[in-house]
Amino acid sequence: MTIQWFPGHMAKAKREVQEKLKLVDFVIELVDARVPESSQNPMLQQVLQGKPVMRVLMKKDLADFEKTTKWIDHFKRENTPAVAVNVQEKQDIQQVINLAKEMGREKMKKLEKKGVRPRPARAMIIGIPNVGKSTLINRLANKKIAKTGDRPGVTTSQQWIKVKKDFELLDTPGILWPKFEDQLVGYRLAAIGTIKDQLLPMDDIAVFILRFLGENYPEIMENRFKISRNQEDMEEIFSDIGKARGALESGGKVNFDKTADIVIRDLRTGKLGRITLEDPPSIS
Repeated sequence: MTIQWFPGHMAKAKREVQEKLKLVDFVIELVDARVPESSQNPMLQQVLQGKPVMRVLMKKDLADFEKTTKWIDHFKRENTPAVAVNVQEKQDIQQVINLAKEMGREKMKKLEKKGVRPRPARAMIIGIPNVGKSTLINRLANKKIAKTGDRPGVTTSQQWIKVKKDFELLDTPGILWPKFEDQLVGYRLAAIGTIKDQLLPMDDIAVFILRFLGENYPEIMENRFKISRNQEDMEEIFSDIGKARGALESGGKVNFDKTADIVIRDLRTGKLGRITLEDPPSIS
């Protein structure tokens, strides 16, 4: 299965990012803590023109804690400041503010040396769809400014947002890229809800999730779905999960579509536990 999603407004957003980049001092890139590499947009990396970047790993409460720590260490080794965030935690929001202030401090010093009156640092916030940009912005500004939603494509234009007196944010729409060179990236992004479900065969995504769990979190397969570690037949696994969770049609036949929805929903809502779908290079 080939997974692609690049609506027209994303191409427009890419052009706008390129145009507005000269207005900001640094970039805040949001990634999903469950897929920290797959949720980086390689197309955006090409247009950032050497701007300093800080990386925020969103939804850390859904991700494997140990792997999140290793991902942050990995980014820091690449000279990219990084922090993991649960937007419901005030201390995490403050960490983002502190790191952003630190990122802007060097620019402000340069302006002062040139005799320019100090101003708030300016940052562009970027990320793929449904990564949580609007929710984070509202927490940073401490009021509802950006539209939020649990589906991709909510933000469709750019806007400036003031974060107290500390810095100013330029919000941008979530942008995917035209082609996933590695189809595993597409599966990971589909699993966490980055791509609209209506565009995908969800049973294939559920199969990807179940195979990943079997290889990396077999205890979850046993505890949540009652699937033994040596059980490999996917039709049998679907059937057992469907029966256990009541995904049945008249006559007691398992509805595979409903079963797939259950698996995907359990992953996205954290009911399966804290799961990260890829390891940093250092432990791959």
